[in-house]
Amino acid sequence: MDTPFEPRILAFLCNWCSYAGADLAGVSRFQYPPNIRVIRVMCSGTVSPHHVIRAFQKGADGVLVAGCHIGDCHYIKGNYMTLKRMDFLAGLIAFSGYQPERLRLEWISSAEGVKFAEVIREFTEKIRALGPAPGWAAVPLAVGA
Repeated sequence: MDTPFEPRILAFLCNWCSYAGADLAGVSRFQYPPNIRVIRVMCSGTVSPHHVIRAFQKGADGVLVAGCHIGDCHYIKGNYMTLKRMDFLAGLIAFSGYQPERLRLEWISSAEGVKFAEVIREFTEKIRALGPAPGWAAVPLAVGA
């Protein structure tokens, strides 16, 4: 008997907005799949490409990075750095021959618990449709690694 594929999704959530939005979704009892594992970061701008690639290498089927809306970052320009890094990462992932849809960037405020739950539902379904991630171990972490 085959068990259906359940994706493993790692979510990097900004402390000030997205993590608070996830908390609101939880205390409001909004339903969303239990497929995510959350890493709370002070700012989405602190999530480096290394963290994302490492998550895939360790078996994540999808990675979500969520932060404050553009212009609302508590660290002034953190989400602008995030936007540039995620664009770079999407290109790197596609260049490596993998599906860039496995990486998602969202802006979720602390008052958007409903949006958080919707994003998790949509992303989980998207990753479920893509199937298990291919062997990510071939993606180097750094030059010469």
